[in-house]
Amino acid sequence: MSGCTITAVMADMNTVHKTRKKPLKPVETYSGKMLQPEDYQDVEINTEDYASVLLRFDNGNKGVITVSQVSGGRKNKLSLEIAGSNRTFAWTSELPNELWIGERDRANQVLMRDPSLFHPEAADLVSYPGGHNEGFPDTSKQLFKEVYAAIREGRQPEKPLFPTFKDGLRELELNEAILRSAREETWINTATAYRKSNR
Repeated sequence: MSGCTITAVMADMNTVHKTRKKPLKPVETYSGKMLQPEDYQDVEINTEDYASVLLRFDNGNKGVITVSQVSGGRKNKLSLEIAGSNRTFAWTSELPNELWIGERDRANQVLMRDPSLFHPEAADLVSYPGGHNEGFPDTSKQLFKEVYAAIREGRQPEKPLFPTFKDGLRELELNEAILRSAREETWINTATAYRKSNR
């Protein structure tokens, strides 16, 4: 999103809930149906359910990621914020049609999604007119639309709008660096983390 590359990470991970409830019968994920207490059994957990990651970027800027599966009341929230010296942009998946813009020297504002104001590159990713929600399912729809178009044309676009194998490798390298950083409790260079762990 920023055009910057993450060059180093410092991660801390934790298991907040050492035991969890495992359903003893099938659960219909999107049905809203709740099981009764007797329909669960306690199981021990040895994977993290909370992580904080400090980031260093190639242009000298810093960042932070917080990942939590234990934030009460949150329903798969994704929140992004880019803070500059004069302006901050914030977006959250729980309010997908709003972009909050924080201003240093004037009133803050909330920009509502309006396809007529989009840059051409982004306008192609909008399916509905202003005032009509676009959300989680539309993300997958737009991704597959772009991938299928490349398959139909029989070639990779010069600047693909979807993740490539190179992006996937970079994601693996970042994840490996984050895991190493949490284990070793130190900053890890993201360019060398994957190679060092696979010698």
